[in-house]
Amino acid sequence: MSSLTLQAPAKVNLTLDILGSRPDGYHEMDMVMQSVSLSDEVTLDLGFPGGIRAESGLRFLPNDKNNLAVAAALAFRKATGQTWQDLRIRLNKRIPVCAGTAGGSSDAAAVLRGLNHLTNAGLSDRELSVIGQTVGSDVPYCVLGGTALARGRGEILTPLPSLPPCYIVLCKPAFSISTPVLFRAWDRNKHRLHPDTRGMVDALGTSDLMGIGRRMFNVFEAVLTPHQRREIESIKLSLIQSGALGSAMSGSGPTVLGLFDRDTLAEDAVHTLEATYSEVFLTRPV
Repeated sequence: MSSLTLQAPAKVNLTLDILGSRPDGYHEMDMVMQSVSLSDEVTLDLGFPGGIRAESGLRFLPNDKNNLAVAAALAFRKATGQTWQDLRIRLNKRIPVCAGTAGGSSDAAAVLRGLNHLTNAGLSDRELSVIGQTVGSDVPYCVLGGTALARGRGEILTPLPSLPPCYIVLCKPAFSISTPVLFRAWDRNKHRLHPDTRGMVDALGTSDLMGIGRRMFNVFEAVLTPHQRREIESIKLSLIQSGALGSAMSGSGPTVLGLFDRDTLAEDAVHTLEATYSEVFLTRPV
């Protein structure tokens, strides 16, 4: 048996834009993504008897191919023509589940990277990303990580200058949001407000943290239900009042992020939000 443990960083959206619907039923996306230090721990035990399965300690998470980590293992095996039959994937979950922070996709990406190492397959990150496309739209980005512009379904990736040193506070309210429902709501409304993605890229290029914070925007916020919107706006307001340079919902939510240039302000924001919310995290860009 061969074993390997990897970190699977969460992702946040500095911007999220929808450019339109596609003939294949998906949507054309335009997003600036960032990895953060909050991460799951993924341990692969290749050759551990029992087939290909995941273990997480969370009863509501599937342990079969409906888990993205297992789906990634199956996709890797098929793409490489390998014949191993047994793999235990142990997931130490720290990233909130169904939170718009790509926890499942990052686990899947870690499985691809780990199996590439354990089996000496020698695939490049680009080749792993192609396999990841068959697993989920965020998986290719999670293979790459860092700061990137994601287009298409999320699989067309352009590395960007790194986010300057800063502090990112994440807060997940106690409800979930259906991604398909959000897309259908956007299809019905097609709001005209869009993020300044070009300006965000330029601000990253000049390490303008204030400009980055000012341009954080997620079009999904406009199509939330009234209850969801009130909760998201309340968290954003709390972050801004605590000194955040900018705040937005990440992905399809409901996690909200705030960008801070000082650790003391970020820590104060965490303490304030912890009085109301149970899932609050102080992170850094990675």
